[in-house]
Amino acid sequence: MLTLLMHSGVLALLAAFMIAAATGEPAEPSWSDIMPEGAQLEKVAGGFQFVEGPIWTHRGTLIFSDIPADTLYEWKGSAPPDVFRKPSHNTNGNTLDRQGRLISCEHTSRRVTRTEPNGAVTVLADRYEGKRLNSPNDVVVKSNGDIYFTDPPYGIKPEQEELGFYGVYRLTPHGKLTLLVRDFVRPNGLAFSPDEKRLYIDDSERQHIRVFDVRPDGTLANGRVFADMHGDKPGVPDGMRVDSRGNVYCTGSGGVQVFAPSGKRLGVIAVPEVAANCAWGDSDAKTLYITASTGLYRIHLKIAGARP
Repeated sequence: MLTLLMHSGVLALLAAFMIAAATGEPAEPSWSDIMPEGAQLEKVAGGFQFVEGPIWTHRGTLIFSDIPADTLYEWKGSAPPDVFRKPSHNTNGNTLDRQGRLISCEHTSRRVTRTEPNGAVTVLADRYEGKRLNSPNDVVVKSNGDIYFTDPPYGIKPEQEELGFYGVYRLTPHGKLTLLVRDFVRPNGLAFSPDEKRLYIDDSERQHIRVFDVRPDGTLANGRVFADMHGDKPGVPDGMRVDSRGNVYCTGSGGVQVFAPSGKRLGVIAVPEVAANCAWGDSDAKTLYITASTGLYRIHLKIAGARP
């Protein structure tokens, strides 16, 4: 009987792989595919006020924000990190464009900016249809240069709002700003799938991740809930990244929650502080750097991340 059950299990596994091969879809990953045995979370630096927006640069350094401290830091491999820019206009999310330039979401200035190679700051977007943006929060760049960003009201007071909604936007390299979605309560982190056919966006208030199909013209369609992130530990959906196999990593309750491309929850990278954002780093892109309240953490994983 045991032999028969084992034989049936092997056949079922082989059938799953055959179906995956036939459909072109990879086999469902497991937690052990991602997390090395004995992997430990390491604290890299601490003593901050509230850190966010990590991004690994082409120089092999990590830039991240301390929002209340009004400072952008650059970590070069040893503590303490250097000040990259202060004041930072309470910068939150950061990413790189295809030329390696820093793209940032600034809260108090209510704008999206680009840092030029000479250090000058170029304003890319600060208004939509003549009204000031709320407080741009997080940002990603598509391979064609289009910039996608979220615009909740976290950095302003209610009386400062001009738009009356909290949107997700697309900014083309030619400067055209388009509102893509406006029905989020608190849009926050976002990330493309490796093939850029999907865009994941989380809603901190609703505590879920939605996924949209990305049309050839860059607009979004077929929005649906990808994963529920309610939990009994501190943290709400915030920063998000995707690895090279399409698994989704989103900070939230308990640390960094990891989901398969199907939406199945694979596991949680536990973090001792409330995790706000994450980014792939190091030369092999297999180290996940995590900004969490007052500390910067990292953990080495098995799968390389998808990064600019």
